[in-house]
Amino acid sequence: MLDIKFVRQNPDAVKENIKRKFQDDKLELVDNVIALDEQYRAALQQAENLRAARNKGSKEIGGLMAQKKLDEANAKKAEIAAMGTELDKLAALEKELGEKVREIMLVLPQMMDDSVPTGKDDSENVELVRYGEAKVPDFDVPYHVEIMEALHGIDLDSARKTSGNGFYFLMGDVARLHSAVLSYARDFMINKGFTYCIPPYMIRSSVVQGVMSFADVQDMVYKIEGEDLYLIGTSEHSMIGRYIDSLSAKESLPQLLTGYSPCFRKEVGAHGIEERGVFRVHQFEKQEMIVVCEPEDSAAWFDKILGYTVEFFQSLEMTVRTLACCSGDLGDLKVKQVEVEAWSPRQQKYFEVGSCSNLGDAQARRLGIRVRGHSEATEPDRRSNYYAHTLNNTVVTPPRMLIAFLENHLREDGTVHVPEVLRPYMGNAECLVLNA
Repeated sequence: MLDIKFVRQNPDAVKENIKRKFQDDKLELVDNVIALDEQYRAALQQAENLRAARNKGSKEIGGLMAQKKLDEANAKKAEIAAMGTELDKLAALEKELGEKVREIMLVLPQMMDDSVPTGKDDSENVELVRYGEAKVPDFDVPYHVEIMEALHGIDLDSARKTSGNGFYFLMGDVARLHSAVLSYARDFMINKGFTYCIPPYMIRSSVVQGVMSFADVQDMVYKIEGEDLYLIGTSEHSMIGRYIDSLSAKESLPQLLTGYSPCFRKEVGAHGIEERGVFRVHQFEKQEMIVVCEPEDSAAWFDKILGYTVEFFQSLEMTVRTLACCSGDLGDLKVKQVEVEAWSPRQQKYFEVGSCSNLGDAQARRLGIRVRGHSEATEPDRRSNYYAHTLNNTVVTPPRMLIAFLENHLREDGTVHVPEVLRPYMGNAECLVLNA
């Protein structure tokens, strides 16, 4: 969420940012919110002036009574009573205007970083770097479900009976591989200095509104009927929510958490065969990382945590690339986002396995995540409390990444290679055998 002061002072920049996101229907909101804010501030000033006049009048009553000027004292009392009625009306107006301002501010997109490429949708995202060689083997690589079924590692039919489409049973070595990847991801991030976290899997609406845009809430998360609770779509939601209404000392930053959780998503829309199996599902597990830091440090942390994910996949002997999300594909709360995509030998293309996002102070403003000001600061705005910056990044989402993992590590003889870093979590197995 933007600072209303910034919007007042930079309306043209805010509008240009909206145009770059191809959201022209929001342009009029900039002028509307500035006008509403002006009315809101005028009501505040009027109320302040009225309270000062009422306080002054109250003090005068005592003097008039002492002088036995009863008629004047009673007239002053009536005047003050009328002021009280007017203050009640102003309080109601302040609340109404304040809510209207906030409603608009919640849908105005965050100011994007200058490095974000301009484009209408994900087809115009820009490739940044490739890591490793995108190889296509000499033999046919089966569909990932066929590989899993040959390993007796998946049961989709039973899952449809118990839960419907978009669910799965992982079994045997495939289930173990899934857990091994998560365990390795946990230890990988702990070794990078992150604190391991298992967060709540449900969060209140106040947290949902703080960490997600309205459109994402409608399309992504499940609401618990009869409760002010939502199932999380990623552990980031809980971990960022942990800092709601917090005031941190500068010395305590950055806060680094890596969280494991199951994730639940609606995944609205129809999808083709390549997004079936375990690619696009309603329930999955994930290792995530979040950073809460000083505003001036968020750009450096973005590069650092993105590098961690690339390093993680390289350690699994997988080929990946990074892709800068263009303006039209960037979520409204995000300053910048880079996706990590893994190579699929069967499809002979890359597909998303994670994303790294810098949200600036958008989540912090919504949730009240602040840093305690310090008197020795050279910048005036750092002498009072100010908002932190938040970032999040996928370490790994095993169900989806298993597709690329199995395709890349399948051998012509039907075995699946287990990279050295995973073997301690797989009973030191060097490979998985089909039709075992």
